[in-house]
Amino acid sequence: MIHIDGSEGEGGGQILRSSLSLAICTQQSFRISNIRAKRAKPGLLRQHLTAVKAATEICRATVKGAEMGSRELSFRPGPLRAGSYTFAIGSAGSTSLVLQTVLPPLLTATGPSTVQVTGGTHNKASPPFEFLQRVFVPLLARIGAKVQIELRSHGFYPRGGGRIVAHIEPFQARNALHLHERGALLRGYAEASWRH
Repeated sequence: MIHIDGSEGEGGGQILRSSLSLAICTQQSFRISNIRAKRAKPGLLRQHLTAVKAATEICRATVKGAEMGSRELSFRPGPLRAGSYTFAIGSAGSTSLVLQTVLPPLLTATGPSTVQVTGGTHNKASPPFEFLQRVFVPLLARIGAKVQIELRSHGFYPRGGGRIVAHIEPFQARNALHLHERGALLRGYAEASWRH
């Protein structure tokens, strides 16, 4: 079992999310301690717990420590299963980050998957839906991924209630992604979203 210190680097939730994705893809078990150690509220919050539950569901993993506030977690992945999944954060936690946890493994599944996540779509400390739509998914397409995402409703702090849906086809062929130089700035614009 791989042991991971969650206080390394920025000491936030990305260490956990990346560990979950990679564990499923490689079928390697891990134990992580000091989860989100460098955050004002360390341990698992709803968004992180939802990411753990989502990862668990897509591969029937065996998990210990998946509870609110937990600072330690062990994860033993089972076989990855394509399918239709719905995950509700129950707060304004980031739908984008939960989706990014299960998306890489589902690209390696044996069939197509649909993932619906409800929660926050526009949060101050995580990528908004438009980042997924205009940056992340187009970069995935360059390596051969077929992913379509939709914003069904906006979700803002503190209420949440937003909904995103992703349709994921498994890789048919993988291409290398080369980003050696930053391209020239083509244009700039601003966009504002709000909810009454």
